[in-house]
Amino acid sequence: MSLLQATNISKHFAGVQALKGVSFELRAGEVHALVGENGAGKSTLIKIITGAHQPDSGTLQVNGQLIANNDPVQSRRLGIAAIFQQPALFPDLTVMENIALGLEKKGWWRRIRWQERRRRAEALLRKIGADIGPDTVVQSLSMPEQQLVEIARALGADARVLIMDEPTASLSEREVERLFQVIREARGRGVGIIYISHRLDELFQVADRVTVLRDGNNVQTCPLADVDKAELIRLMVGRQLTAIFPKKEVPLGDVVLELRGIGCWESAVRGINLQVRAGEIFGLAGLVGAGRTELARIIFGLDRADEGTIYLRGREVVIDSPACAIRHGIAYVPEDRRRHGVILDMDVAANTTLAILQRMSKAGRFDFARERSLADDFVKRLGIKTASITAPVGDLSGGNQQKVALARWLATKPGVLILDEPTQGVDVGAKAEIHRLMGELSELGLAIVLISSELPEILGMSDRIAVMHGGRIMDTLERGAATQEKILEKALGHAQ
Repeated sequence: MSLLQATNISKHFAGVQALKGVSFELRAGEVHALVGENGAGKSTLIKIITGAHQPDSGTLQVNGQLIANNDPVQSRRLGIAAIFQQPALFPDLTVMENIALGLEKKGWWRRIRWQERRRRAEALLRKIGADIGPDTVVQSLSMPEQQLVEIARALGADARVLIMDEPTASLSEREVERLFQVIREARGRGVGIIYISHRLDELFQVADRVTVLRDGNNVQTCPLADVDKAELIRLMVGRQLTAIFPKKEVPLGDVVLELRGIGCWESAVRGINLQVRAGEIFGLAGLVGAGRTELARIIFGLDRADEGTIYLRGREVVIDSPACAIRHGIAYVPEDRRRHGVILDMDVAANTTLAILQRMSKAGRFDFARERSLADDFVKRLGIKTASITAPVGDLSGGNQQKVALARWLATKPGVLILDEPTQGVDVGAKAEIHRLMGELSELGLAIVLISSELPEILGMSDRIAVMHGGRIMDTLERGAATQEKILEKALGHAQ
């Protein structure tokens, strides 16, 4: 039974043809994967299905009913719910209040049943295995936790068509498996699920069929059993992609960053000892809440350590602010690039120089010519795809936004580079390019700390891997000895 049928959908924006006669069908009880590089047209198709955009031509049917002039309100009424990569939550409200929004009936006079709200939120969070209190204010949650709240809210809507756009982008392996269980349960109830992910291995675990988009065109729709990962990549990018993890063997230099007994009571990080050498990619693995991002924030001065010592090139330093960290040659590309990595309304050139504004001034005047020259250099060096360095960063794809965030910190000429989920939500082509850049930077002698929830990335790119649990490092594994099983065992808190 067909739940949703999009036929010959076309859409253009300012002369750019985003979709060119795309057709897509979703059946009841089916998980239908929608894949393609950033810019392939996936987001545009989803926005048309959810009523955020109107197509230039083509038709949309839901449950056999032709839908004209679709909008978000009508879409929700038709039983369509979406979970987007960037959580759309109200930061000053609690978890249960955010879950209630969109689920409760509207009216100018309505009594709020707080206990009912709390029970519903607790049940939905428990269903997906999220250890989050319903009274927690959203702005205090990490990105992965916010994503779990989004998933809980969508499940509470009892949708017949559920769209998941990169739902596992920042989830741990254990949380991913729990989500897959929820997906299978929903499929068993006849829910149709559109599943978008750049983590191709996931598709073969949960999806029944796959539709590949490239440059706004349908490339192929087929059962997933009929293709393998290599063929799927070829269909997406139009070429063979032989090295997603192009790890370079680089001779390691002296110790650049050393932590001895570092801890922070507020961040629940305790007794961290580690060394990172010049040219080394040092991986930090662990489940959500293990303390990886909290440790990165301490190193960068966003949170101050209240115990232990930090050494840079053998010299003891006190890092009490990001400005201090930058002066000491530490750079940090954060997990949430849209909130903390780039400023979407500012252009590429302005974003590139944000961390070095003082250096861009001459005799009290900002040197715009120098800024343009520096931005041009990074656009070429990092392969940033943009119409111009004066284009707003918000107009770029996710992978190119991440490259701009990387350029911003490379402009500081750091000795230590912390990358927190650097390829989260980017397509397979951009992922390979970012990994290639990491290899080139390690060749130049940078000490890189890589935080990733994607185990293949950690295993594929790291020289050594420290596994965290409960704010502590459980074990540090050499590249040759590390496996997914060993990392997960340590991440779950099992002793050596």
